[in-house]
Amino acid sequence: MNQADVSKLVSRLKTKVNPRLRKFRNPNGPEGRLNKLKKTVTALFKYERIELNYPRADESRMYAERLISEAIRYGDCHKPTMEMADYWLIEKQLVHKLFKVLVPRFQDYNVSYTKLYRAPKPPIPGDQNPKAVLELRGHPYPSLLPDNSSNKNLIHNVLLEEAKRAYRAKKYAEIAAKIDAVEEKLSTIKLESEDSKAVEPAQ
Repeated sequence: MNQADVSKLVSRLKTKVNPRLRKFRNPNGPEGRLNKLKKTVTALFKYERIELNYPRADESRMYAERLISEAIRYGDCHKPTMEMADYWLIEKQLVHKLFKVLVPRFQDYNVSYTKLYRAPKPPIPGDQNPKAVLELRGHPYPSLLPDNSSNKNLIHNVLLEEAKRAYRAKKYAEIAAKIDAVEEKLSTIKLESEDSKAVEPAQ
């Protein structure tokens, strides 16, 4: 089996995957770590936008991306994919949401299915844990990033508007000059034809 055939056996994730898993401190050991990640993935599929610590958000994102990728690739009739969904989603009604809502939404996506934002640092001096916002694309909530493209008072929009105005004025002047040149040429031809007609009877 060549490399091309091997690459088709594993879903290609559209996000960066860390080669090493993070070491989360948990009193219950690895089982408690997995339970926390399962709760995070379940909350992401349920609410479609969650705020949490950045390391856990980045770690949970990989599992959510892999679950959506496998669901799109194999569908709900594939037993290993159904077992994977049953394992990672604690609330079982979300399995139906995965295959009936999220798969039709993401099946034509060429980018990642999730977005990860770094949240601003809280004003509390003792809380130094970096926060993040993890969300699914296509959610019904307003965007977290401001849309500055429609604000006419921003300096770059003012400069672009003035550049457009100057460009239009230049083009309008060129068009007017061409029209004047054509009209002048037509009037010259008309005068020459009239002169030629006036000269013919004199001959």
